[in-house]
Amino acid sequence: MNRTLVAALALSFAVPTLAQQAAPAANPYLTNVPISAGPMVLPVSPGGRGTRPYEMSRTIPPEEKDKLMKQMMPMMGSLTRMDVKDVMNLMAIKYKAKPGLSFEDVKQSMELRANQLNFKKVGESPMWKDIQVVLGDMNAPRMEVYHYCDIAAGREILKYAPESIVYLPCRIAIMEDADKNLWVLTLDWNTSWLDSISGKMGAPDQLMIYAKDIRDKMDVIMRAAAAGDL
Repeated sequence: MNRTLVAALALSFAVPTLAQQAAPAANPYLTNVPISAGPMVLPVSPGGRGTRPYEMSRTIPPEEKDKLMKQMMPMMGSLTRMDVKDVMNLMAIKYKAKPGLSFEDVKQSMELRANQLNFKKVGESPMWKDIQVVLGDMNAPRMEVYHYCDIAAGREILKYAPESIVYLPCRIAIMEDADKNLWVLTLDWNTSWLDSISGKMGAPDQLMIYAKDIRDKMDVIMRAAAAGDL
């Protein structure tokens, strides 16, 4: 499993906000998560941080990442009952499409709602066609990934942390599952857990506003797609 992904999850599980929210939902993955005594104070990053717009921070060597991971191991103990499949499920937002909708119905609703919200589609990846052509697997279900961008929000994110380009543009997937059900999925961009960390990890207020706006728009788009709204 990607250690950076695990570390991010370990940090988010340790904050009191998530621990308090988990109890009513009876989330089996969060049963043994320790409750923090207060807001977390993360170690200050070493020198070499970029401060000017679009300035890259220094490259962090592997041994330094390893050291940080070892320091975080006590928090990561809460993940021992989870496997990679659980982690991927936890990191995703997904909505099951209304029965009777075709793949094209879901796609059309998604694109119409995105246009209404001025959320620009900048590309798409028909993965199932590549699986068929390259691997000869004709039994793979249909799955396609669509790339969207809010150019103003993207600019602000990249000005603050140019390394975040690896997460852009935003992606929404439509996928058929083993039972022929259609699903609309994306990466969970919820940043509310930062409220429980001292100083919100230095995230500028305007950046958080953009992040919430993007997440809200993507959620509206996905719900419309799953419902077949026109």
